[in-house]
This record gives sequence, structure tokens and C-alpha cells, in this order.
Amino acid sequence: MSPLGILLAGVGTAAGILVGLPVVAAAGIGVAAWGGRVLAAVPGGKPSARVAPSSLSEPWRSYGLQAEESKRRFDRVVESVATGPLRERLELLSGRLDQGVDESWRIARRGDQIGAAIAKIDTVSAETELADLRRRLDGAAPSPAQAQTIEALEAQLASARRLTTLAEGARDRLRLLDARFDELLARTVEVSVGAGDTEVLGEDVDGLVQELEALRIAMDEAERAGSPQLEPPA
Repeated sequence: MSPLGILLAGVGTAAGILVGLPVVAAAGIGVAAWGGRVLAAVPGGKPSARVAPSSLSEPWRSYGLQAEESKRRFDRVVESVATGPLRERLELLSGRLDQGVDESWRIARRGDQIGAAIAKIDTVSAETELADLRRRLDGAAPSPAQAQTIEALEAQLASARRLTTLAEGARDRLRLLDARFDELLARTVEVSVGAGDTEVLGEDVDGLVQELEALRIAMDEAERAGSPQLEPPA
């Protein structure tokens, strides 16, 4: 009911009358114009998780690209299957795998952000300053200011360690899950020639997507909690 929508409806109706259409038909044009405005105002669907590969650092970029390539190979196998129930089933699995590729990109993007955060922490300077301060104290009790400095430096280094552990764990898990993509491709080839079970393949696809989602959630939760734990829930 925005002013622009009402205006479009009025213009549409008037245009219909001017060209000699009955009032009812002219009103229909007005309604169509208004409806088009409404549809244009409806927000789009959920934005894709995929990003420009060039915006990510290695190895995260390669993980996302590998997942996409595995999905393209999966789709080429599906396209080779004759039209029928088997192809329809495989096409459903292809849609499910799209979600897995999206999760791979979310993980890659999160890992890249964590890597950038680690790079901003000057651990070398912090370690040097901390060692120098402790050497000057030589076992003596620090002053309140020195104690606060030590605490701040130790917290900085602890944050860097947690983020590093988080990133390394994510890389290991994502590397494994990308390998699972290729494993699924081999099983899909078997199914496409009648040598495999589509139900088992479907379970494997669901399992892979769920593991990717669990890893992405674990990364988010681990960073928020400051914990290096990355193993997805069973």
C-alpha cells in the first residue's frame, strides 16, 4: 500500500481506459501493476554463502573450490543418467549437496577471518616483552603496573594460541570432509550404472552435509567461548 504502488495501480487503470478497454479490464491492468510493485518489494531468498575465491586466503580458498569442483563432477554424473526415477533421486541429492557446498564456503570464510585475526596479534613482540619483563624481575614480585602488563601480555598470547588451534583443527576437519565429497562421487558413479544403493548414497550425502554444518557451528561456538574444541557433535 505504498504511495508508489497506489500510483502504479491508478496509472495502469487509466491507461487501460484510454486505449478503450472496459472498466473491469482496465482495473485488471491496474491490479497487475500494483501486484508487480508488491512482488518487487518482497525480499529475496537467503543470500548464498559463496564468495569470490580471490577474497579468501589459502588454504581456505582451495577448500571451497575443491568442494565446488566435486559438486560439478557429481552433477555431470547425474546428467549422464537416463530420465527416470533414478535420475530424479540423484537430482534431489544434488540439491542437498548444494547445501554442503554452501557450508564449505561458510567454513572457509570463517577460517579466513580467524587467520586474519591471528595475523593482527603481534605474538613476537608480546613474547619478547614478556620475557624481558620477567628477566628484569628475576623472581622478584612485580609492581601492580608490571603485574597488569604481564597479565595483558599473557592474555594476548593465549588468545593467539586459541585462535591458532581453532584454525588448525578446522583445516584438518575440512580437508577430511572435502575428501568425503570425492568419496561420494565414486559411489554416485556406481549408483548411476546400477551397482549401488541410492538409499545408502542418500544417507551418506545427508551425513556429509550434517558434518559440515556441525563443523561450522563448532567454529562459531568455539571462538565465542574462547575454546579450541572443534570436534563436531556425534
